[in-house]
Amino acid sequence: MNFLKTTVLLAALTGLLVAVGGLIGGTGGAIFFLLLAGVMNFFAYWFSDRVALAMAGARQISEAEHPRLFQIVREVARASGMPMPRVYIVENPSPNAFATGRDPKHAVVAVTTGILRLLDERELRAVIGHEMGHVKNRDILTSSIVATIAGAISMIAQVLMWSSIFGGRNRDQNPLVALLVILVAPIAATLLQLGISRSREYAADETGARVTRDPLALASALEKLKMGIAAVPMEPTPAQEAVSALYIANPFRGEGLANLFSTHPPLDERIRRLRAMAGRI
Repeated sequence: MNFLKTTVLLAALTGLLVAVGGLIGGTGGAIFFLLLAGVMNFFAYWFSDRVALAMAGARQISEAEHPRLFQIVREVARASGMPMPRVYIVENPSPNAFATGRDPKHAVVAVTTGILRLLDERELRAVIGHEMGHVKNRDILTSSIVATIAGAISMIAQVLMWSSIFGGRNRDQNPLVALLVILVAPIAATLLQLGISRSREYAADETGARVTRDPLALASALEKLKMGIAAVPMEPTPAQEAVSALYIANPFRGEGLANLFSTHPPLDERIRRLRAMAGRI
């Protein structure tokens, strides 16, 4: 179901690109901006792991430093049928974790010092299962494709805005339609992008729960993370905001309207789904 939802949202995002591109330059205009955004995200795809680790302030550790953590990661990797990933630590008291890497051979799992103190071994294994699920599901590739299309839509809207300001607008173009594209298209693209991101979180929850065969452990971990992040949220620096979507849970304190624009689905809903899985595994 999560795969189907992602496919539908990707199709909607692509359709939005074609429609918006057609308003400014026809099919050729849409293809041009798609290729331009693709080149930009091609480099992001290949080097995103290095950038994310640097922004998060993560450092690679050896097995001698955290032998038990390495054992847990190795067990989950083996159960997932993937190679052992590199392991990183983020010196931050806020509990969280993330994974990156364009494929299983280049996977990285990073955990904060806060999550190591908060979770027990069973819960930590479940969190590692979730993160390895992202790698197994090739979510870095999916997010790169989504970023490419959304980026192209934003570029088209910006070009249309500047051409309207400086009088370069096509005379046959309806000014109301142009205004709608400038204002609505980027917002619509962002909402579709968020929808895909949330679907991938649900999918990683399910993949990790099936690999560890313990959905209740991940539900328990998410409950602790909800309380732990509320008590000790990360500081929303530009660097942490840039990588916040990678974390297993939103690392910042946010309630109400802010959740509408979060890359993460509500923790309570994730917990509910995991508990419902318990009887089926």
